[in-house]
Amino acid sequence: MMLFNVYRRLLRFAFRLLYNEMAFTYDAVSWIVSLGEWRAWQRAVLAHLNVPSGGRVLELAHGTANLQIDLHTAGYDAIGCDLSPAMGRIARRKLRRVGIAPRLVRVYAQALPFRAEQFAALVCTFPTEFIVDPATIAEAYRVLAPGGRLVFVPGGSLIGRSVAKSTIDAAYRVTGQRDAWPSHIMARFETAGFALTQIAQPCKMSVAYVVIAQKPDA
Repeated sequence: MMLFNVYRRLLRFAFRLLYNEMAFTYDAVSWIVSLGEWRAWQRAVLAHLNVPSGGRVLELAHGTANLQIDLHTAGYDAIGCDLSPAMGRIARRKLRRVGIAPRLVRVYAQALPFRAEQFAALVCTFPTEFIVDPATIAEAYRVLAPGGRLVFVPGGSLIGRSVAKSTIDAAYRVTGQRDAWPSHIMARFETAGFALTQIAQPCKMSVAYVVIAQKPDA
């Protein structure tokens, strides 16, 4: 148990570096560890928003703003939030380079500074454990309009056989990102009032795992 706890602390430290001091490497690291499929996994959320063009969408943990660009391009009224100031700086520069005015805020997902029922959908891709924090789930439910969805991609899986795929899959297993979430973790969404659906969405050379948490209509 002591060794496992040390491992978990080291893993959290590594992710903290990637999201903060080493945030400038995030896009390259994500591309490498997905063999280029990373952006397809991100874009998998777009098909499941169930929001008309112009609808207001909040992205939790916007990272380097790639999905923000996709949301704006698709015609959504998109806002992003992230706790990392390093990610915020990178995201703002990237959005301005493509002519999009940044609409980003630095907040905890567990305490969103928005009014109730303000968003038609929430999205998140490759979240850390904050996404299953009961406080995050409660906040998502609060800010979603009736009938709205929280759509997130916890990860993806490469298909086919190759040395590179086997190596990457082994690395994901080490980080726990190939393990199914325990049923009691997923049940937190249903306890909060969401109806939960999980989808394995095919991509070009991989599968994206999409979770849809639907808030009931009024």
